[in-house]
Amino acid sequence: MSPPKAAPSPAAVPASQDSGSLRLVRLALPILVLAAGIAMWELVVRVNDIPPYVLPAPSAIFATLVRDWGVLSQSLLTTLLTTFEGFIAAAIGGIALALLFNLSRWLEYSLFPYAVVLQVTPVIAIAPLLLIYLSQATAVVVCAFIVAFFPVLSNTTLGLNSVDRNLAGLFQLYGASRLQTLCLLKLPAALPFMLGGLRIAGGLSLIGAVVAEIAAGSAGAGSGLAYRIAESGYRLNIPRMFAALLLLSAAGIVIYGLLALTSHLLLRRWHESAIGKES
Repeated sequence: MSPPKAAPSPAAVPASQDSGSLRLVRLALPILVLAAGIAMWELVVRVNDIPPYVLPAPSAIFATLVRDWGVLSQSLLTTLLTTFEGFIAAAIGGIALALLFNLSRWLEYSLFPYAVVLQVTPVIAIAPLLLIYLSQATAVVVCAFIVAFFPVLSNTTLGLNSVDRNLAGLFQLYGASRLQTLCLLKLPAALPFMLGGLRIAGGLSLIGAVVAEIAAGSAGAGSGLAYRIAESGYRLNIPRMFAALLLLSAAGIVIYGLLALTSHLLLRRWHESAIGKES
């Protein structure tokens, strides 16, 4: 005969309910604020009869988004492709260079200052030079890479250098090789820092792609959303400008959300930053 199952603790159920209610509130509050802001915006435009070329109403922006979806969606795909290519290049380059820095202090002392110089130089000043020496598509991707590269490099380098000295001494005591120490100790310890850098780089790669597209200023079927925004401004098609901005913002939110979800899934079973969110 199996023993009777223990009844759940009276305090455990309310705690679970409180956690669920807190999550619901955290999800509902931003939605309510957004809905209130949109309603206020619509009301102000309609009451004051503001023309669309000055400030379009949210309803006009949504109608423009639906009407021009064919053009805007193609531009969105172009911008997202550039963003993805720049982000992948920044992730691979930043992590690889951080690993080399950890293996060789001389290499870090020699190259890290130039990475800082690359980071603090405005990409809008670099883009015209890149367009002279590279093809337009390559120059745009390089701009996205330049903007997103440094957060990955600096965060990964910080994580690799933040290993517990006692654990490092224990690995040394047991005769672990540098490769074993790197793979079994330093990389797992640096993973939260690395993922944090990638979350930052995701949004920055989108910014770099938009800035480079503005500098390139090319028209045609392969134009990104940045060109559509500039084109709409020249033609005083302000509702389309707002619609393109809305798509850019939505793309940035989705990119950050996907990277944050990936980080949570990788860290939720062992790192405090993710465990705390589930408790």
